[in-house]
Amino acid sequence: MVRLKKKMRGLNPMNFVVLFFAGIINAIGVTVFLAPVHLYDSGFSGTSMLLWQLTPDCLSLSFFLIVLNVPFFLYGYKKQGLLFTVYSIFAVTIYSFASYLITYVLPIDVSIASPIAGTDLLLCAVFGGIISGVGSGLTIRFGGAIDGVEVMAVIFAKRLGLTVGNFVMIYNVILYIVVGAVMNSFILPLYSILTYCAAVKAVDFIVEGFDKAKSAMIITTHEEEISEALSEAFGHGITHIDAKGYYAGKEQTIIYFVVNRFQIAKMKDIISEIDEHAFVTISEVSDVMGSSIKSR
Repeated sequence: MVRLKKKMRGLNPMNFVVLFFAGIINAIGVTVFLAPVHLYDSGFSGTSMLLWQLTPDCLSLSFFLIVLNVPFFLYGYKKQGLLFTVYSIFAVTIYSFASYLITYVLPIDVSIASPIAGTDLLLCAVFGGIISGVGSGLTIRFGGAIDGVEVMAVIFAKRLGLTVGNFVMIYNVILYIVVGAVMNSFILPLYSILTYCAAVKAVDFIVEGFDKAKSAMIITTHEEEISEALSEAFGHGITHIDAKGYYAGKEQTIIYFVVNRFQIAKMKDIISEIDEHAFVTISEVSDVMGSSIKSR
């Protein structure tokens, strides 16, 4: 309980402010540009849009966003950490609530055409993807995720020998094939692929890399405790590099550790709990060959 309270104190109010606007931005991209012309977002958001169209009117887009996303955020709590889970559930809740307001409450007609781009599929696909991608990117940058399929990818991708990005891509390809089969036309799914590409580029711009690993170099005098905690939390192999400080001439150890972007916040939390004076640098890794997963 004490440890839980300590972690809860790590929640940043500014993150919630940004995540609030990120959820609204995502909702605008989906409900103002995509849904009116029956284009589809990616991941669970796109799946929610499809289920919304196939089920009775009492089951809204907002309902499916909560039902599909929240269970995966809760399931990924142990692997992703408390802060990530809280931020993600908050963001998707705002996204869901804003989608409901735009669709059913606000004086905006989004029933048959986009109030901004009309029925132009290309404009709706591109700008809907960019806007929703900005919302997703902001969510990721400030500690969460707005789509549970990425959490599912983090949990299951390596078990299937895939990267997180490839897992998400395969999921979306299957989704668009299903949409085409259900709608008996592949025109809208093909435009939806443009939406996906535009969203990915927007996420790239916001968080600097869609599926790039991050390498961390940790300089600390508590190398054994930190290494044990990181290994236990992530199941990764860890490399120790002997080093010597220039000014003090003191022998030190550098811990080299590779994580994905979702794990950075949790890694920082673990390090600061053990050694608040540790010096940490985080860099992008353009490619990874081989596996550092610890054999059990």
